[in-house]
Amino acid sequence: MILKCIAVDDEPLALGMIAAFIEQTPFLQLVGRYASAVEALQGLHAQPVDLVFLDIQMPDLSGIELARVLDKGEYGLGPRIIFTTAFSQYALEGYKVDALDYLVKPFNYADFLKAASKAQAYASLMLKPAQPPATPAEEEYLFLKVEYQLVRIAFSDILYIEGLKDYVKVHLAHESKPVLSLTSLKALEEKLPAKRFMRIHRSYIVALDKITAVSRGKVQIGETSLPVSDQYKETFNQFLSRWT
Repeated sequence: MILKCIAVDDEPLALGMIAAFIEQTPFLQLVGRYASAVEALQGLHAQPVDLVFLDIQMPDLSGIELARVLDKGEYGLGPRIIFTTAFSQYALEGYKVDALDYLVKPFNYADFLKAASKAQAYASLMLKPAQPPATPAEEEYLFLKVEYQLVRIAFSDILYIEGLKDYVKVHLAHESKPVLSLTSLKALEEKLPAKRFMRIHRSYIVALDKITAVSRGKVQIGETSLPVSDQYKETFNQFLSRWT
């Protein structure tokens, strides 16, 4: 698989180095190089691109601002982004706009190739759903964005999911630490099969087969007790009626 790429950086030396790295990587094809995010935005109107190597601090329009425009879907699914910057404090911002990776200058070709290989793996993964979509009964896992990679989580491993503002904690069986992902509980709820998971609180989704005990207003999963809020009581009581 060949990924069409552009390089965007207002520093000529940095732009030249990134372009050279792209050209010497067999699975990458350089289709444009731009000295500003505004020029890159214009170029993206003219041709489809799979991957953008994007500086953050630039005049007129920053790399973060350009990434936010692309995330809105103005170009369909939009290209994936690898940020290239001298300022590591932007890592969290890059994560929030769904960047695939984050290269801190100065970086060498080995660092570049590692990030590019991650983009290639991501693109290959996105092509797999060319098969007919699985029915809900056939789905046994989901993919979550964890740091700068997609992690496969089996439904059967999930105990419960906790929502924390823009993040979720996925508590797993046989794992001492939960998986942390930048997404909302509502977005994750839509990906879970309703027959196996239930929203019981604005902050909690539970795996029904992991419930060990129920009581008025509470669900027990092992040693963990989780509250059932008034908003979800009716649905919970319907489930509870199966236990009585």
